[in-house]
Amino acid sequence: MGRHSSSAKARLGLRSPVVLLAGLLVLALLGWFGFGFVKDRLGGTDCAQTTVLQVTAAPDVAGIVDSAAKRTAESDAAECFRVAVTNRDSAATAESLVLSDGTELPDVWVPESTLWLQRAQDKGAWNTPVQGTSIASSPVVLALTDDTASALGWPGRQPTWANVLGPDASKVQIGLPDPARDPVGVSLLYGVRALTATAADQAAALTGLLRRLSANTLPAAADLFTRLPGGTSPAEPLGAFPTSENTLLRHNVKGSEAPLVAAYADPSVPSLDYPYTVLPKATDAKRGIAQKFLGRLLESASVASFADAGFRAPDGKALRDRSQDKRTSAAPVDQIALPAAAEIDQLLNQWAGVNLNSRMQVLLDVSGSMNQPVPGTGLNRMAVTLKAAELGIGLFRPTSKFGMWLFSTNLDGDKDYTELMPVATVTDQLAGGALDKLRGVKAIPGGATGLYDSVLAAYQNARANWEPGRINLVIVLTDGKNEDPNGISREQLLAELAKLQDPRRPLAVVGIGIGPDIDVAELDAISKATGGQAFTTPDPTKIGDIFYAALSKLLCQPPGCKPGS
Repeated sequence: MGRHSSSAKARLGLRSPVVLLAGLLVLALLGWFGFGFVKDRLGGTDCAQTTVLQVTAAPDVAGIVDSAAKRTAESDAAECFRVAVTNRDSAATAESLVLSDGTELPDVWVPESTLWLQRAQDKGAWNTPVQGTSIASSPVVLALTDDTASALGWPGRQPTWANVLGPDASKVQIGLPDPARDPVGVSLLYGVRALTATAADQAAALTGLLRRLSANTLPAAADLFTRLPGGTSPAEPLGAFPTSENTLLRHNVKGSEAPLVAAYADPSVPSLDYPYTVLPKATDAKRGIAQKFLGRLLESASVASFADAGFRAPDGKALRDRSQDKRTSAAPVDQIALPAAAEIDQLLNQWAGVNLNSRMQVLLDVSGSMNQPVPGTGLNRMAVTLKAAELGIGLFRPTSKFGMWLFSTNLDGDKDYTELMPVATVTDQLAGGALDKLRGVKAIPGGATGLYDSVLAAYQNARANWEPGRINLVIVLTDGKNEDPNGISREQLLAELAKLQDPRRPLAVVGIGIGPDIDVAELDAISKATGGQAFTTPDPTKIGDIFYAALSKLLCQPPGCKPGS
C-alpha cells in the first residue's frame, strides 16, 4: 500500500503543471467565448452610452413598428442605440406636443394621417414645417351593411360614394366620426365637397348633404360600429359610415354578425398615409438613427408585416391578393395629397356651421301682399313661403332653437310685430305643435310692411338673449319693402344696428326676399350692416332655392367669412 501510495503521489506531482496549464487554457477560452456570447446577445457592452430613439406610433401600426424595432436590436446590436416604441392615440400625442402632459416626447412620430402633423403645427407644436415619409396606406371607404350594399347593386357591382351619398340612397342612415378629431371624417367631407362641386347650386347641395350627415355624427369611430344592425346601441342602426379599409378588413375577419362591404371614393379622397416623421426636437445623432430605422420599416420584412395586417403600399397598391374577397377591392387607389391647412380649416368651418346648434329669431312677413297668387302653383306667396319654412325646420338639429315673430303694421297695438312662437328647441317646438301653428298663419288683408321697426325689435331681442355655443341669427322672410311712415327710417335702423355689433358675439341678419316688390338694396343694406347677407328672387316659386342657399351661407361663420362674401 505504501509503495502504491507513494507512486501515485509522484505521478500526480509530475503531471500537475500540465494539468494546471490545461485548466487555465480552458478557463481562458471559456471566458473569451462567454464574453463574446454576452456581447453579441446583450450588445453595446463596449458603448459608453446607448442612445434611445423614442418613437410614438398610432395604434394601427404600433405593433408592426415595434417588431421592426426588435429586429433592429438584434441586427444592429453593436451600433450603440435602441428604438423604444410607444403605442398612443394620435389626438393625445398631438395635444402633448403642444402642451406637455408629463410624458416623454417622441423623436419620431407615426400618426395615421398627415392631418395630425398639420394640426399640431397650427397649434404651435413647432415653428418649422415638418414632413413625413409614408410607410403604408389605407384608403378611406364607406362601410356598407349587406342590405345597403345589395340595394345599390352589390355583389354585381362595387358601390361608389356617389351611389351611397346620392339621392337614390337618401333613406340610408349614414354615420360619421367627428371630423374635428378624426382624419377619416375629414376625408368624407372632402369627398362630399367633390361630389357636390358640379351641382347647379353647389352651396345648397353641400348644405343639404352635410345636414344629412350631421344627424348621426358620433364622437369616436368605434361608436359607429355599435350602431350596426344587431349592435349594442339602442339608437337606429346605421346603413353606412366611413372608416379605413384596414379597419373594415379587421372587422370582417372577426366574424361579425354584420360584415361590411367597402364602397370606394370616385374621385379619390386623402387616404390614411402613416407618415414617419422626425420631429424638430430630435438631435443630429438621433436623426441619423431615425433614418436608419426608417430603412428597416421600408425593407421587405416590414412590407410583409404591413401586407399581413391588411395595409397597402404608400402608393395605394394592394400588397396581397384579395381576389377571393368580394367585400373589398384590390384595385390601386390614387393617392391624393392632403389639402393645405387653410383649405381644411375652411371645410371644417363649414362643417361646424352645420353641426353646431343654432339660435334663430325668425321674422315672417304677413302683410297683405303675401296673399298675391303665385302663377302656376295654385298657391299664394304666403303658402309657398310657409312650405319652404316648414322644410327648413327639418334641416336643423333637434337641439337647435328657433322662435317666430309675425310682422306687418299695427299687429299688437302700435307695434308692427307679434310673437307666434317663443324661442325653443326644434324638438320642443315640434312637440308643441309648431307645424300646425305655422300652417295656420294667414296674411293680413290690407296690412302694410313694417319692416324697419320689426327688424330692430327682433335684433334687440336676439342680442339680449344671445347664446354662446350657437350660431345666433335673425332671419327675415318678406315679399316687400318698408311701408310704415310712422316708424324709424332706414338710416336710423342702420345706425342702431351698428351700435349693437359685438365682434365677440356675432349676430347676423339673413334677409330672404321673394317677389317683384322686393327692394333688394334695402334688404341687402340691413343684412350687411350685421355681417349677414340678403338672398332675393323676383320669382316666388324659387323661394325653396334661395331658402336653401341662405342656409348654406350659415355654414360659414366669422372670422372665417367676410360679410357679404
